[in-house]
Amino acid sequence: MPQTPHLERHFTASETVRDVVIGMSDGLTVPFALAAGLSGAVALTHVIITAGLAEIAAGSIAMGLGGYLAARSDAEHYASEQQREETEIRTVPEVEAEEVRGVFEAYGLTAAESAPVVAALQRHPAAWVDFMMRFELGLEKPDPKRAVSSALTIGGAYIAGGFIPLAPYFVAPSVRSALTLSVGVTLVALFVFGFIKARFTGAPPARSALQTALVGGAAAAAAFILARLVS
Repeated sequence: MPQTPHLERHFTASETVRDVVIGMSDGLTVPFALAAGLSGAVALTHVIITAGLAEIAAGSIAMGLGGYLAARSDAEHYASEQQREETEIRTVPEVEAEEVRGVFEAYGLTAAESAPVVAALQRHPAAWVDFMMRFELGLEKPDPKRAVSSALTIGGAYIAGGFIPLAPYFVAPSVRSALTLSVGVTLVALFVFGFIKARFTGAPPARSALQTALVGGAAAAAAFILARLVS
């Protein structure tokens, strides 16, 4: 009797998806809160637009630079740890072999059961280093182009998200109507973004969408109320 093939579905969100989520979530929230806050303090549309554009420019650069530095830090940390493992395999191989056995013991294997694998790794130094990086330190080799791509992705996503709450101020006849339209458009965008994000992260879509919209709405409401109190 033919059997139905077993298909496994796992969440494998790429680093690019994570960068888009980081940039888009901040891009939707921060300019939204800024525009709402200024709407509670000033009645000049061009002032809000100018401030919003300045914030989007500064925010995208800052977020992109943060992504670049984080990726560079990961790469430098990996290179440093790799060099240390290579040195230890050459100078204290018996200690490293014991560490390999310890990794397998954590999975319930006895010393006798792990001995053939330990011996095989000792014959292949490069594989041995890779094994120690992955299973002892929990590190994956980073993409050498990761830093630049991360900076561009996060910065671009921030800009794309930031223009959504700011766009109504370009077309609405007054600050009040622009704020109303911005609130509606941005809350819908936050809800949709939260739903799509859940498809990649594996979270419940409805809960993710609602949480994302609530966080963005709360930030904008707080900024608006504070601006009104100060002004």
